Formats: sequence, structure tokens, C-alpha cells
Amino acid sequence: MGGGMTERTARTLDFLLPDLGEGLSEAEIVEWRVAVGDLVTVDQSVVEVETAKAVVDVPCPYAGRVVALHGAAGEVRPVGQPLITIAPLDAGGDEPPGHATYREEERAGSGNVLIGYGTGHGGSGRRRRRPRLAVAPEPGAATAGDRTAETPADADAGRAEPAAPVADAATGAAGAAPLVISPIVRRLAKERGVDLASLTGTGPGGVIRRADVEAAFGAPAARLTAVPDTPAAHVGLSPTGDGDTIIPLTGIRRAIADKLSRSRREIPEVTVWVDVDATGLLETRAAINAATPDQPVSVLALLARICLSGLRRFPQLNSRVDSDGERIVQSAAVHLGIAAQTDRGLVVPVLRDAHRLTTREIAAALAETTAAARAGTLPPARLTGGTFTLNNYGVFGVDGSTPIINHPEAALLGVGRIVDKPWVVDGQLAVRKVTQLSLTFDHRVCDGGVAGGFLRHVADCVEQPALLVANV
Repeated sequence: MGGGMTERTARTLDFLLPDLGEGLSEAEIVEWRVAVGDLVTVDQSVVEVETAKAVVDVPCPYAGRVVALHGAAGEVRPVGQPLITIAPLDAGGDEPPGHATYREEERAGSGNVLIGYGTGHGGSGRRRRRPRLAVAPEPGAATAGDRTAETPADADAGRAEPAAPVADAATGAAGAAPLVISPIVRRLAKERGVDLASLTGTGPGGVIRRADVEAAFGAPAARLTAVPDTPAAHVGLSPTGDGDTIIPLTGIRRAIADKLSRSRREIPEVTVWVDVDATGLLETRAAINAATPDQPVSVLALLARICLSGLRRFPQLNSRVDSDGERIVQSAAVHLGIAAQTDRGLVVPVLRDAHRLTTREIAAALAETTAAARAGTLPPARLTGGTFTLNNYGVFGVDGSTPIINHPEAALLGVGRIVDKPWVVDGQLAVRKVTQLSLTFDHRVCDGGVAGGFLRHVADCVEQPALLVANV
């Protein structure tokens, strides 16, 4: 992962925020791993950022002492703009010019040497304000208007005033104000009912981390007191006084909204569905796992294999429409997307070249990929480039759905829950394991004959898995 470099002085280097995956234009700072004055090594992780696709750690390609951090937690930084400024140590181990000034500021307790000092470079990028919560300042800490002595890294003309570091506080019975820098941690605590005021942070300087919230899961819900500012922009504030909760569309939630809206605007989608008897599929899975219990195969893996068989027979659905070029691009490879619900929202990790994998390899890849997606550790590149999506919405206890196509793909197969239902078998009523399959497709790439043929092939393979063997 590369990043650019600019020179502020002869002794400092700017590491520019790199493109973190397939043309992403910005990233939101979640948590700094270092502070001004710290020594860093080459490829050391210096900041955790959230893109529209994932939360990732960003390593710095330079070694030296941290001179400035450009942006506070919750701030959006555009790709190509300074992220961190490093002063390399010279060969003899001497400290870079201006370092003494930073050490004096640290001893004085100035908040400006923590996060946000020297941010700016003009109005280069759009920034969003995140919710700010009341917190008592540390003794001797700088307030929002304080400035300490300028250093070589901050002496550029036209530099913007830095934003003072803001910590989120959840006020508990004793009025404690825990240090919560990460918006992800704040959101996780709110979702899981964890009182932040009851936690002791294990991060640097007592910062509460995600692991702290996870460990305390089940504690009484926190109450958040917001600082009056621009009420409509903050979570939990109601401009009407009716108790409404305002939730800004940010990060992955905004990306999901943009992508789904674009899909609905551009794709003339049609959904067809059919009920199928999945008893044979479940029996096949049980037989496979009984024979090799150390390499289990999931129902989703078998459905993925069936999808791949269907796409081999009906490749029109493994396509995308290039509107600008007025053409349909039919992919030679199948990069299978698997819709997965996570704490951060719906994501679609991709199994690249899935058509080259065996059923067991698909099962292993699915287990590893979905676990990483839910943990938020997948790199952005693993969340893009799909050509067809499989969506198991049956895990939510529903029978059917008319899902939105994952733009720019042309089709999506949905699977409902598998339940006992009355079913006619050889003219006799029986209780069978029944599910509903739905295919949503872009009517520009094919007509009903192709879509119906694909769905019928999938349904037949679910009902008679032996047919799948004949086609692979």
C-alpha cells in the first residue's frame, strides 16, 4: 500500500493518505495509534481509518519522530492529503529540529500535542463533524483556542487552526468522563447497551477500545449527553423536541445508501421465485459431513456450488452493463459475492475465481471470509469486484425477499429459511424441508427465458443434488 511524500522542511516528511482500495476518495479517522513525539518505525501502524468498505490499519512508510497528526478521530481526510508528518532521526541518533519544543509542550500538558495539531492544508477536502459529548478537560490541558509555540512543521502560511482533541464521555453515577476516541467504539457501546462510564480503558492513556466494550457486554446502557452545537447534526438531538433521533449517514452506512440508490436508479430489475424441496440437499450435506467430519461443508457452500453450475449454463447472468459504452460485459470468471450482515452494516465479501474452487474449498473460503467480514478485518479489495451475489436472507427467519442488485452486477440469488411444510411427493402428502429461491436480475442483460432457466436449474439441483454431479 503506497503513499505519497511531500517535504515541509529539509527534516520533515508528510505521509499522504493513500488510496486504500479501488478508487476510494476518502477515509474517516477512527483512532490514532501514535501521538506527537512518538518514535515510529517503517511500516508501523499509525492510525485506524474507516472507508466506505472496511476498517483498516494504515502503516507509515517512514521512520522517525511524529511531528504532526493531520485530523482528529471522526474527521474525514481525502486521499492524497497529509495524514501524518514524520521528522527522520539523523544517522547519529540526534533529534530533529524543533523536537525540544514538542517535549516542552508535552510536559506542559498541552492538548494540542495529542490529536489534531497542525491540521489543515487549506480547504482541500470535505469534512464532517461527528457527535461531540461533554468531557471535563484534563488539568493543564489546552482549550480549543489555545496555541503553543509554533514548530517548523506548523509554520506554513495559511494553516488552519487545529481542532482541539475531543473525547466522548458517557456520564455515569459518579460523573466519570471516560476517554472514547473511536466512533466505532461509541457506536458499539450504544448498540450493546454498555455504560462507557463504568469501563476502564486499556488503550494508551486510558482510551476505551473495542475489546473493552466487548468484554463488558451486558452492562447497563449508557446515557449520552451531547454538547449543544448544531443540533440537527448530532445523534440523539431532536430539533423538533419530539424525541427524534438524528443519525447521520456516514462511513459504510452512507456507502450502502449510495450504492443501493444507484442500483435502483439505473437497473430495471425483475424478481422471479420458486418454492423448492430442499430435503435432498440437506441429506446430501449430512452424508458429506458424516464421511469427512473434519472438513464440514455448509448448506451455503452447496448453494454456491449450484450457483456456479447455473452460471456456467447461463453466463448472461454473470455480466454487467457498461452504460457509457452501451454494451454488456460478460465476465469469463465468476467472482462470487456473499451478502453478510455485520455490526457495521451489510457487506458483500467476494470469493474471487470461485469457479476454480472445489466444494470443500468454497466451504473453507466462506467460513474464513464471513468471519473476517464480521470482525471488520477484510481489506477493501476483498469487498469489491463481484460478478454475481448469493444472499442467504433465511438466516433472518424470513421466507422471501425482493433484494436490490449489488451494482454493477446483473443478478442476485436469494435463499429463504428452510422449514417443514406439507409437500406432495409421488402423489402423496408428506412433510418436507422447503425453502423459497428468488432471482433478481437486470432485464437489460437477458429476458425471462434465461432468468427462468437459471432459477429452474438451481431449483432442480437443490431438489435432486445428483443433477449437480452430472454438471460439474
